[in-house]
Amino acid sequence: MKELESPWIDFNLYLITGREETKGRPLELVVEEALKGGVRAVQYRDKDASSKELYETAHELRRLTSRYGAKLIINDRADIALAVEADGVHIGSASLPIYKVRRILGERKLIGVSCHNQAQAITAQEMGADFITFGPVYYTPSKAPYGDPVGTAKLAAVARTLQIPVFALGGIKLENCVEAAGCGVRGVALISAVLSAPDPREAAKRLIALLPPLEHAE
Repeated sequence: MKELESPWIDFNLYLITGREETKGRPLELVVEEALKGGVRAVQYRDKDASSKELYETAHELRRLTSRYGAKLIINDRADIALAVEADGVHIGSASLPIYKVRRILGERKLIGVSCHNQAQAITAQEMGADFITFGPVYYTPSKAPYGDPVGTAKLAAVARTLQIPVFALGGIKLENCVEAAGCGVRGVALISAVLSAPDPREAAKRLIALLPPLEHAE
């Protein structure tokens, strides 16, 4: 275990939600299928929902993740995370500073941070992040605003440099999962490879089978 690693990061596939990626199926139904397939961490992300809608969906996802022994991370909204007793919050460059989020959440909640270059990654660690996502590693339309793909060389460099877990993000799918996971990261973060799959349960199983076992993670 790395020196700064939280013992609560007991997952290697980090599923991020997106209603537009479910092929018209209810988000909760697709997430439950993914949980049945072995997913042990879900980030609830919905930039267009009202606070009431966020709370209601987060509450249902908390019920599901608790049933399957999985973590629930809420994107950006520490208030929603506290309201549904989620396991943490995932923030980005436009969010509250990490130390402010920590003050709100306390020490026993996870804080994940989205990073797109090594400087951001190092700063996130120094400011107290528990883990980061790094990317986009490969091209994906949803991450195009963040610039060109960073590639696996930069991903590996960040994974070597940081003492907290790194999750590869951006364009991760069955065909490149092994390459990304081989860069020294804790695991992968993804959306469509599971949510858009005809069988989310089977997709999750196949992806997890390609990832290094957690007991061997560095």
